Amino acid sequence: MRNGDFVQWFEALEKRHLANLEFSEVRRAVQALSSLYVERRGRLGGASAVDGAGKRAAFALFFGPLHFLLIREVIRELQAGVPKRAAILDIGCGTGVAGAAWALAMDRRPRIIGVDQNSWALQECTWTYRSLGISGVAKSADLNTLRVPAETAVVAAFTINELDSDTRNRFHNDFLGTAQKGMPVLVIEPIARRLTSWWDAWARDWTAAGGREDHWRFRIELPERLALMDRAAGLDHQELTGRSLWLPGKP
Repeated sequence: MRNGDFVQWFEALEKRHLANLEFSEVRRAVQALSSLYVERRGRLGGASAVDGAGKRAAFALFFGPLHFLLIREVIRELQAGVPKRAAILDIGCGTGVAGAAWALAMDRRPRIIGVDQNSWALQECTWTYRSLGISGVAKSADLNTLRVPAETAVVAAFTINELDSDTRNRFHNDFLGTAQKGMPVLVIEPIARRLTSWWDAWARDWTAAGGREDHWRFRIELPERLALMDRAAGLDHQELTGRSLWLPGKP
């Protein structure tokens, strides 16, 4: 995906979400979500994050593009491929940016299956796929019982940390099994260690299975209007950070 395409998508997002809201309303919502996410350890995709138009706009228009840019850079650095026969399962898809970033990095754009429990997020995810010209479907799913289908690569971005320990442990085993069957798995979480007490055990198992753990810092020039929102909210995303676990899958 060319950066110009990203800017066009962001401009469409801005038109969509500022149609009935003032810039200042979204800016206040960005500040509220930042506090929820960083200080109170709330999940951006949780109900409290999208319980009003301002927060929904902030989630889609501000945090979504930031996550897209981070995930795109991680995928580029990992040279993360997807087998020709595979779709991409985006677990806890939110507005769909993780699966979209991965699909757009491929010469052959795989189909995406985005799953989430929030109805608004699924509607926004569908719009994301359509706007970016991606073949994908957004489905409602209970992550506490979801199993990984055959023939699907997996991305779980900013999702695993928010699950209960039993569900997280089940995904741990499912992901290792998915890689054993030849399908790649990518997990991305914030770089803050206090948010990921389970991370070290997963990293050991990923490395033992032939995968890798990485911490990332990327200097990225944001689109002008996104940078303006960042400054107005008193934030600084000139550098995007995250950590990842990558299992390439066995051929």
